[in-house]
Amino acid sequence: MPAHQFHLRERQGRHEADVLAEIRDGGVVGCEIKAASAPQLRDAQHLVWLRDQLGLRFVAGVVFHTGPRAYELGDRVRAIPICALWG
Repeated sequence: MPAHQFHLRERQGRHEADVLAEIRDGGVVGCEIKAASAPQLRDAQHLVWLRDQLGLRFVAGVVFHTGPRAYELGDRVRAIPICALWG
C-alpha cells in the first residue's frame, strides 16, 4: 500500500516528527529517531501530541533507538531497535 512520507514541524515549532507516513485510507504512522538506547515516554512526546491531535487516524508511533529490545511506551507508541530494520 503506497504511503506519502513527510516531516512535520508545527508552525510555532513546539512539536515536530522526524518522519510521518500517511497511508491511502488516511491513517498516519509517526517515527522519531533517537540516539538513546532506552528511550522513555518523554522521548515520544511529539508522537503523543500527534496521536492526541489525530485521534483514530493515528495508527502507530515508533521511536527507533540504539538499544537491544522493543517495548511499549504508551497507547499506540512503541520503542523499536533501529537494527530491526535490517532483520
